[in-house]
Amino acid sequence: MIDLSGVGYEAGGAVVLADVDLRFEAGRMTALSGSSGSGKTTLLSVAGGLLEPTVGTATLDGEPTWRGTGDPRPDVALVLQVYGLVPVLSARENVSVALRARGTTPAEADERADAALAALHVADLGNRQVEELSGGQLQRVAIARALVVHARVLLADEPTSELDATTRGRVMALLRAEADAGAVVVVASHDPDVVELCDAHHRMAEGRLVRPRHRAG
Repeated sequence: MIDLSGVGYEAGGAVVLADVDLRFEAGRMTALSGSSGSGKTTLLSVAGGLLEPTVGTATLDGEPTWRGTGDPRPDVALVLQVYGLVPVLSARENVSVALRARGTTPAEADERADAALAALHVADLGNRQVEELSGGQLQRVAIARALVVHARVLLADEPTSELDATTRGRVMALLRAEADAGAVVVVASHDPDVVELCDAHHRMAEGRLVRPRHRAG
């Protein structure tokens, strides 16, 4: 699980997060909601090890999420709003590189990448360069890259913002499968339909948690 205790974060003298105490549990899908600027993205970045909290602690199974580099641990996968895809690579290569970085052979990595793209109905885009893809296509490739590694922790920042209702449902089903397999899954979203599909919901405003609410189950 991920534990955030007394977490605060400041950037350029501005308080972005303050007094956040929160636990993300394995086997559950947790929603973070809030308006733009509420701190959702920063909270995910701290939880994923991209940012070091200014105060407080963020740990994954007792070990700090921040490792001093700004890179996530191998057991953490992220879907970022900026997608983070490599422009000079194809869609397939952007997905398979996540597996190759974890020691998977190139042939197996490409095969699994194709399967991940197919699960999101973009198998036909495997050979396309990133710069040729639409916003929704980029988002699905980024999601495939995060899902293909079956990480212990999956943090997704507005993963359905560019998708239609049918594709949104497919993405949420795939995220649910990861949680059911025992992963920590956290979804930041302003979409009430996405929030409703999660097991727990925490709302943020001005860098703080507001009336955290858990559902039974």
